[in-house]
Amino acid sequence: MNTIKETILFFSLLLACSFQLFAQNDIQQNYTKEEIQIEMRDGIKLFTSVYAPRDKSISYPILITRMPFGSEPDKDRYSRWPSYFPHLLKEKYILVFQDVRGKYMSQGEFVEVRPYNSNKKNKETDENSDAYDTIDWLVHNVDNNNGNVGVFGISYMGFYATMTLPNAHPALKAVSPQAPVTDWFLGDDRHHNGAFFLMDSFPKSAAMGKPRNGPTRLSSKVSFDY
Repeated sequence: MNTIKETILFFSLLLACSFQLFAQNDIQQNYTKEEIQIEMRDGIKLFTSVYAPRDKSISYPILITRMPFGSEPDKDRYSRWPSYFPHLLKEKYILVFQDVRGKYMSQGEFVEVRPYNSNKKNKETDENSDAYDTIDWLVHNVDNNNGNVGVFGISYMGFYATMTLPNAHPALKAVSPQAPVTDWFLGDDRHHNGAFFLMDSFPKSAAMGKPRNGPTRLSSKVSFDY
């Protein structure tokens, strides 16, 4: 029985690796990639990667995912992120992946689950304004876009998707937050019905809050001695 299970696992992993390789090759053949620093209203620049279809015969909608986990590998290499969405690659969208403020290659200070500020003054910012400024730049500067924007994300990226909804940019037509970080007290990763989930919360918070010297492509993983 163990041999059968191991065989099934082996071929499942082989199939997954083959699919990943196919997706990466497909992306490079059919999409261009551009790395951009988009300036926010307070002057901070956010690192953004744009994957656009090489076919310029028609215009395409823009789909954005904003994340705190590192959107790109070494410069000029194609990220793993687009390959997670083969259906989107097949349908052809302009796919955009962005490091949020204070993470990886973006400037600024990171605040975990930064709250929405409904009464921003002057050049004050939050995740909502960063998303708004990003969308505004993209629709005015990315070739062959049709002026329609969608934002999607799972878990923490779902939080950033949700934060595009208040004071939404006029070009924003659809938002898909999937299993988003919303209420950490009830049923989410940090608390389960009010019980603090220490083993999950401590390493995550330590890694997310790890200070950095400036923009970097390196991971913010934290090692612990127990």
